[in-house]
Amino acid sequence: MTARADSEIWVVDDDRSIRFVLEKALARAGFRTRTFETGDAALAALRSDRPHALFCDVRMPGTDGFGVLARLAEDHPDVPAIMMTAYSDLESTVSAYREGAFEFLAKPLDIDEVVTVAARAVASAADTGAQAPESPSPEAKIVGSASAMQEVFRAIGRLSRSTVTVLITGESGTGKELVARALHEHSPSANGPFIAVNTPAVPPELLESELFGHERGAFTGAHARYRGRFEQAHGGTLFLDEIGDMPADLQTRLLRVLADQEFFRVGGHAPVRVEVRIIAATHQDLGQRVREGRFREDLFHRLNVIGVRVPALRERPEDVGPLARHFLAEAAAELGVEPKVLAPAAEEHLARLPWPGNVRQIENTCRWLTVMAAGREVRVEDLPPELGSPEGGPPSAAAPAGGSEEGCGSESWEQALAKWADERLRAGDIRLMDEAVPRFERALIEVALHHSRGLRHEAARRLGWGRNTLTRKLARESDPFPEGN
Repeated sequence: MTARADSEIWVVDDDRSIRFVLEKALARAGFRTRTFETGDAALAALRSDRPHALFCDVRMPGTDGFGVLARLAEDHPDVPAIMMTAYSDLESTVSAYREGAFEFLAKPLDIDEVVTVAARAVASAADTGAQAPESPSPEAKIVGSASAMQEVFRAIGRLSRSTVTVLITGESGTGKELVARALHEHSPSANGPFIAVNTPAVPPELLESELFGHERGAFTGAHARYRGRFEQAHGGTLFLDEIGDMPADLQTRLLRVLADQEFFRVGGHAPVRVEVRIIAATHQDLGQRVREGRFREDLFHRLNVIGVRVPALRERPEDVGPLARHFLAEAAAELGVEPKVLAPAAEEHLARLPWPGNVRQIENTCRWLTVMAAGREVRVEDLPPELGSPEGGPPSAAAPAGGSEEGCGSESWEQALAKWADERLRAGDIRLMDEAVPRFERALIEVALHHSRGLRHEAARRLGWGRNTLTRKLARESDPFPEGN
């Protein structure tokens, strides 16, 4: 995507260094630029002129970025606005998209991304026909400022005017249900119910009745009609957690409901019609389960209309401290005690841990510390023993749970890979490269991001890739709107 020589982009930011960097980067990409120190100066210029696209900081003295965005949306709705901030959170991200922003970028800025977004903005016509939904009800707090979480926030913002089906993926404990709730509460169906079903928690023989309900006398113990989760979620959202564990026969029924928006209760003869948005989640690789014949391919495609990947905590070590402070405050409020405070060394130690249990593990750790730590200040030696001692240092994200390579029988990773391939081929599997290469790359990327503390350019350097190569591979997994859509 190339820049047009006659395209002018305005940059509005009270930080002189930001204006300078963006001006030079955009000029190198072939754009004409014009910079403004305040929102008021940009608004004054808009009375007689207008750009092809505009980059605007959110927090500025005088008229802030949202004020500029509102005026631009009113007077020049066809001018794409790209909002920028160093204080990004879910609410500000959703607000930006909802009020008409073309894109929302978190500082520090990735210059490659800035140029790419600028080219997309100039080539795009702003969509001003959609109406913003009513303000959502307060949702559970999602804490995260890392770039990996910004991708999630952007997805929620982009989907805030839609009730399209979403498939959320991510490891156990990453907060997939929080993301599902945020998608619901920032959607046109926010005033409807949010009903969550943990699929593997319901016995298989009861799951059909749990989802679709039953009529009185349908089976032993059915003493009255029961409205299932689909009916309970009418007009709102049904969240199907760990959808990968759903039995095959129910996969077929779910597919029909998604196609027809109607079903029969167990023992019923009259169809029940509902309007329900489906959000599903899984920690499993559904594509692999499809290839293994354990998940219906047509259902997978029905669910995976938009995919949102929630990153593991080791991919965003800069969020460990804020998460710990949030959960320490939450635990203290529940117990009616004064919140614990992390010593700098303890916070640094926690940020270096791999956190295999992800956000759920750090939440449980903070509850343990609130009860068990002796003083108000939490030091490294106050941490639970399984989190590592200050002498021994934190466990490595790359080390297997069982210990060192010697502790695993001195088997190299090449030998382990060969053994895995031999077992799969003996089992009759085919197309091993389709599974092995993405998993191999994903493992290297996760470890590289851990060691670079989430800095993509440093992770790319350690992997021997270019910065754009890493960004492209991450976008395939986490961005539900790939570049060019």
